[in-house]
Amino acid sequence: MVRSVVLLTAACLLAGGCASFPDEPAPTSWSAQPQLTPQAGPKPELPGEFRPAPGEQNKGQPPQSVPPPQGCKDFNPGVIATCLSTVTGVAPIGADAQGGVAAYATERGGRLLKVTKDVDPVVIAQIETDTSSDGGLTGLTLSATFAEDQLAYVYVTTATDNRVLRIAPGDTPKPILTGIPKGPTGNRGVLASDRKGSLLVATGDAGNPALAADPNSLAGKVLRIDGSGKPAQGNPTAGSAVVSSGLRLPGGLCVSADGQKTWVTDWTASADVVYRVTPGKLGEVAWNWPDKPGVMGCASYSDNLTVATSKTPGLQTLSMNAAGAFTGKPELIMQENGYGRIGPVEMLNDSASLVGTVNKAGGQPVSSDDRVAIIVREGGGGGGKD
Repeated sequence: MVRSVVLLTAACLLAGGCASFPDEPAPTSWSAQPQLTPQAGPKPELPGEFRPAPGEQNKGQPPQSVPPPQGCKDFNPGVIATCLSTVTGVAPIGADAQGGVAAYATERGGRLLKVTKDVDPVVIAQIETDTSSDGGLTGLTLSATFAEDQLAYVYVTTATDNRVLRIAPGDTPKPILTGIPKGPTGNRGVLASDRKGSLLVATGDAGNPALAADPNSLAGKVLRIDGSGKPAQGNPTAGSAVVSSGLRLPGGLCVSADGQKTWVTDWTASADVVYRVTPGKLGEVAWNWPDKPGVMGCASYSDNLTVATSKTPGLQTLSMNAAGAFTGKPELIMQENGYGRIGPVEMLNDSASLVGTVNKAGGQPVSSDDRVAIIVREGGGGGGKD
């Protein structure tokens, strides 16, 4: 049976969901922020969820009646943008004219795009970036008050450093945090909202593990800043943007809808890993993948952590309890969903996420790759039958 999920408001898109979560104590060192203004506007509707027949292994797999893409035309109803370069970031911005989801997407080569279903992408900004190593334009998040200020933030590698830029439509991108070390490797960085008004920035180690351990370096860190690039109030050390240290090459950064759980994926020398970030420390490895599937974006749902893998098709899901402890081994899902390899993930609500594909970066691209799509998960806490 196919079901469709309607978002409660466009604010649910930008805040990451309207699901109810068990009460948890707030982090001891991060200060609470004033209530943010919700985004007004139409209610985007998510596509129907694909349900396999009983006993099938690949949850979320589209029915076989969906024909393959023809050129840039993709018949999968979850797809909202096609024929892009490698997608490195996605962020919902509200509803399109037909009531579907409109989004921003970034390409590693330097473009920030507005994407809507059946409409050619609109270039919001073209940024000069260095993609000669593992850098480029690799991270995207939105202002907590996007409905009012329309601000987006991106993480880019330049000829001299890695940095965070603030972008307003029709304006030149403005650097707000510069001087993040650049090296022959370890340049990728990712962004997220902390759900309380500040930005989280995960940075690579620039190929030098010593920098990741150096409290005075911005490399190999999870940083927390305000919209102007200054250290956010309530950080573990006053006047410092550093929340935790020890990253090598982060792939994804995600926060639960209530702001209580923060996760970062990383590529270490021995395994791909995911950490739960706590103020003042990176924390112990919450899970590791010795086979190195290329962990990237993640979504922190109420009952699981879903992690994208850029080297293998599908998603990894880790069931967890209300406290955020994993209760079993990862389950590989959607490996035959037609999307292939997935990079960025942004949770829409407790039932669905926005994703971007990375099939042109070593996968098996179809004619409509790379794409931005909506994945509606089976049994999500925020959904219901029509």
